[in-house]
Amino acid sequence: MENINTLELLNDDKEYYNGIGKDYLSNSDIGTLLSNPKDFRKPREDNKSFAEGRYFHQLLIEKDKAEFVPSVDVSTRTTKEYKAYCETHNLPFVMLTKEKEEIERLVKIMTANIQFYDDIYAEGNRYEVPAITEMYGMQWKGKADIVGDKFIIDLKTTSDIQKFKWSAKNYNYDSQAFIYQTLFDKPLVFYVIDKSTQQLGIFRPTEEFIRGGELKVQKAVEIFNRYFGQAPSDEIDNYYIDEMLY
Repeated sequence: MENINTLELLNDDKEYYNGIGKDYLSNSDIGTLLSNPKDFRKPREDNKSFAEGRYFHQLLIEKDKAEFVPSVDVSTRTTKEYKAYCETHNLPFVMLTKEKEEIERLVKIMTANIQFYDDIYAEGNRYEVPAITEMYGMQWKGKADIVGDKFIIDLKTTSDIQKFKWSAKNYNYDSQAFIYQTLFDKPLVFYVIDKSTQQLGIFRPTEEFIRGGELKVQKAVEIFNRYFGQAPSDEIDNYYIDEMLY
């Protein structure tokens, strides 16, 4: 019953990111813990990349939310009009109209592809599905874009789809694949569009890719326990990088 109530709460984005969701680790914590644990759980300001990615997902699978995304029809964020809009509406960041239109164009291209459309909107698919589990002594959460009958779909944009198979590890998509596979007991597949060329791609993680993600999770838990656990063995101010140069 406790898990059911928790999952119901995690359906709400406010609870997922700023409420009860803070009791859980997620894949978004992996990068911080591995690269700079001093920034762990520090609030991150909204920015162009976050806003575009969020709007991309909303247009595809949460259209009701996409209807209420504001924008300012100006050339840059340095204009008086943009600053006045943010001040008037008490918003720290707003998308530019041209940015929204570009994301809308990408979504039209992706959904015009028969394979992508059929997979994204297949009968029985569930969208924005939260899940929780325990891994390596820690509580983890995740929210899948699309849970289908046989696999999970994660929607991505990229600046270079030809390099996605390598950049995926840099963005910790390998740990995401491992975490979500564990959460939902189904493989995770990435459906990707290139923001520059509009080329589409479907990327299926291998066992090696997922194993690399599992190692990242193990390392992240080790760092978390060292600095932030119930009985930390070290102070975060003592953290430093110690690596060999080749």
